[in-house]
Amino acid sequence: MKNITLSADGRTIELAREEARSRKTTLNALFREWIEDLAARDERRKNIKNIFDELDSHITQIPKLTRDQMNER
Repeated sequence: MKNITLSADGRTIELAREEARSRKTTLNALFREWIEDLAARDERRKNIKNIFDELDSHITQIPKLTRDQMNER
C-alpha cells in the first residue's frame, strides 16, 4: 500500500474526523473507501452502458405496432 499526502482546510479536516468517529472508523479508512469508489466509477459506467446496449438490441427486435394494434385487447 502506498502513502500519499493531502492538503485541506483545517475545519474541513475536523468535520471529516467527526464524521469518521460517528461511523466508528478512521479518516484514513473513509478516504480509502472514497478513493476506491472513485477508481471503480469508470468500470461501473462501462457495465451500465453494456446493459443498456444489450437492452437496446432486444428492444429493436420487437416489431413496431400500429396505434390500433396497441389498443387491441
